[in-house]
Amino acid sequence: MVKKLKTNDKHINKLARLLTGPNAILYHKEDLLAYDCDGFTIHKHLPRAVVFPKNTEEVAKIVQYCAKHQLPFLARGAGTGLSGGATPLNNEVIISLVRMKKLISLDVENRRAVVEPGYINLKLTNSISDKGYYYAPDPSSQYACTIGGNVAENAGGAHCLKYGVTTNHILGLEVVLPNGEIIHLGNDGIPDTPGYDLIGLITGSEGTLGIVTKITVRILKNPEEKQTVLAYFDDVEDGSRAVSDIISTGIVPAAMEMMDKTAIEAVEAAAFPVGHPKDIEAVLLIEVDGISAGIEEQITDILNVCTSRNVREVKVAESEQERARWWANRKTGFGAMGAISPDYLVQDGVIPRSRLPEVLSRINQISEESGLRIANIFHAGDGNLHPLVLFDANKPGDTEKALEAGSACLKVCADVGGTITGEHGVGIEKIEEMRFVFSDSEINAQTEVREVFNPDNLLNAGKLFPSPGRCGEVKKAMKAVIS
Repeated sequence: MVKKLKTNDKHINKLARLLTGPNAILYHKEDLLAYDCDGFTIHKHLPRAVVFPKNTEEVAKIVQYCAKHQLPFLARGAGTGLSGGATPLNNEVIISLVRMKKLISLDVENRRAVVEPGYINLKLTNSISDKGYYYAPDPSSQYACTIGGNVAENAGGAHCLKYGVTTNHILGLEVVLPNGEIIHLGNDGIPDTPGYDLIGLITGSEGTLGIVTKITVRILKNPEEKQTVLAYFDDVEDGSRAVSDIISTGIVPAAMEMMDKTAIEAVEAAAFPVGHPKDIEAVLLIEVDGISAGIEEQITDILNVCTSRNVREVKVAESEQERARWWANRKTGFGAMGAISPDYLVQDGVIPRSRLPEVLSRINQISEESGLRIANIFHAGDGNLHPLVLFDANKPGDTEKALEAGSACLKVCADVGGTITGEHGVGIEKIEEMRFVFSDSEINAQTEVREVFNPDNLLNAGKLFPSPGRCGEVKKAMKAVIS
């Protein structure tokens, strides 16, 4: 039992009594500073407290107490989210799930595992690789992000082109509802169970419908063979056209990633340089996997497509070590921006891949109009773009320019038939941009679903949806805080 704390906040003292183990609650300002935002650092607020439950029962007790006393609360994983989904806007009690980090069970025969929400994404693959299995969703932050956070945001990754995003790999969930009730969704992975797809509803709900405390995931057998191609283009449009051409041949690569010149500059200046030519305009990383028969034929077709699109150089990884270096170079892309810019804002739009050339051209225009550099890193195969707007928060007006440029990039995505997020979520960052793809009546219908689960709106309030008819209010409030 946690002893009485040195604070006059009666709720903090009472919450502490619901927890076991040392250091199970933080409430001093200096401790709370680390929890005032997630990876979207432009907008910050201090929480009321941070609690660290060890199991589902403790989570439920905390939620029940908060619900009874009308205390706002939210769940948090590793804090690697990029849209402000874990930012405590309302003086929330943050329920940190990082101590719930066990691999509860592994069922290789039925190809599934049960993990707690604080289990690190990459750790799951590392824990089962000796048995010949892996977990497919692979966001760039997989070395740090938690599977619980991946469920909240429906995270994707480089290999979602072939294998899908998080929701395609979730077989069951244990969830604490906003009133503290514990429910179990799914039937041990048995498909086509009757009733509504509540697993699909919870996955990607950004922590607004409940708190996930156990996750049953699908694990996959390691592919028999994989090969990776690296292609350099002197024109971004040629590289973009090659992406569509490869898919048109009937090949579905496991991954197709592209970086433009500015992004290449950053990754070569950071931790894992691989020697990309300094004058190159685009690099395309393509991976195919599966049974050995047919892989070489696919590689030949990919090389031929790249050649037909004026590739400067194209090569196949000669070893697993070389392949790993190429991927490390790509996966450090976001963090690498710190090597060339004091600050950056990453966006997450999705477009039909056939529209890549015109969208990239328009993003370049937005860069010129704003006076800010924009680096482009994207999952080219499924049209998930990540324009990174580079700015200096210490320079007056730069933050506002970055926000406006990021919003303009998302508007372009919506205008060509795409949408505003593929894997990072809406959070607080893209609330008003939801109007680019939904009408007021559509937004209202979705908020009514939220109210069924979260009627008092105590759980992660102010996220995901704008209020119908209140266009621009959130953005104005954010700008007021920034200025």
